[in-house]
Amino acid sequence: MPVIEDIQMVDLKSQYLKIKPEIDDAVLKVISSTRYINGPEVSAFEQELATYLGVKHVVGCANGTDALQIALMALGLEPGDEVIVPSFTYVATAEVIGLLGLTPVMIDVDPLYFHITAELVENAITPRTKAIVPVHLFGQSAPMEEIMQIARSHQLFVVEDNAQSIGSKLTYQDGKTHVSGTIGDVGTTSFFPAKNLGCYGDGGALFTNDDDLAANLRMIANHGQSKRYYHDQLGVNSRLDAMQATILRIKLRHLDGYSASRLAVADAYDAQFAALKHVITPKRDGSSTHVFHQYTLQVPAADREPLISHLKSHGIPAMIYYPVPLYAQKAFAPYWQKGEMLPVTEKLSATVMSLPMHTEMTPALIDHITGAIKSFYHD
Repeated sequence: MPVIEDIQMVDLKSQYLKIKPEIDDAVLKVISSTRYINGPEVSAFEQELATYLGVKHVVGCANGTDALQIALMALGLEPGDEVIVPSFTYVATAEVIGLLGLTPVMIDVDPLYFHITAELVENAITPRTKAIVPVHLFGQSAPMEEIMQIARSHQLFVVEDNAQSIGSKLTYQDGKTHVSGTIGDVGTTSFFPAKNLGCYGDGGALFTNDDDLAANLRMIANHGQSKRYYHDQLGVNSRLDAMQATILRIKLRHLDGYSASRLAVADAYDAQFAALKHVITPKRDGSSTHVFHQYTLQVPAADREPLISHLKSHGIPAMIYYPVPLYAQKAFAPYWQKGEMLPVTEKLSATVMSLPMHTEMTPALIDHITGAIKSFYHD
């Protein structure tokens, strides 16, 4: 099989070249304005993203990790309070909980959808539990209708980690549609360049429909200031800069098209892998649209490293998200006193692998990738 040169997990350069005139013009305007921090571009982006999501307030910040931290700071939690998080996710979700002196309670996830479930959440609730952080992993929403019912019945806050699923929509049993990140008390996201809506540096945002909470989030992100030099509380310095905001304004206009492109790639992958009995393709929840931040397979644990090496020999990258459960990380040893393994998380950490997924993938590239995997199983 011939090698296609320079295959990327995410091809940001090709994406940029398609919108280069728009991006270059907008960036030059920001430079000429000399308004680099806050200013009209940031405000315009916040308003446009709020309209897109159908949420009342968007507060820009410096990155997705800060967004999670600011959200938790705004809820008035006390040291030692417990916050329920999935054990199968990126470190930032639980990291900020520990940094704030809170206790991350890491629970198992669904074996097909990779999300926490209402049943698992309810089993983890104790008198110290104060919040839940569902992660909308890889591109589709966690089961928020059921999670919100439990949260309300136990008077718990809900902070949505929507860094990987911006634009995904969840349909409740009554037929009403809700946008991921806008359902809980606060939603957070990241604009890291490889995200579905990514900037050209770091960036993040928070979403809420609560006016008072929005004001508090904005205050905390700006040194706890209600107005300049008047600090009502301890805060942080976390701002979305104007250069990133102007880039995000342009890319937001293309986001639905980007999501459609990713979905088309996922459909093509699914069709090519349908006959491979050793490969489990991403399960799609019928109640949630999937925007495919990642296309994540499950393969037998014994096959994973040989398959990744096989793909590499054909010039194809693959990534493992995530090879080590959160509770097995040295940093979280103080919080994992049970000492038991969570079986689904253990299995996923040993069997998942993600393939290239981006907006610029061609039929030839998809054929090359899927052909290499099929050749591995048919050789």
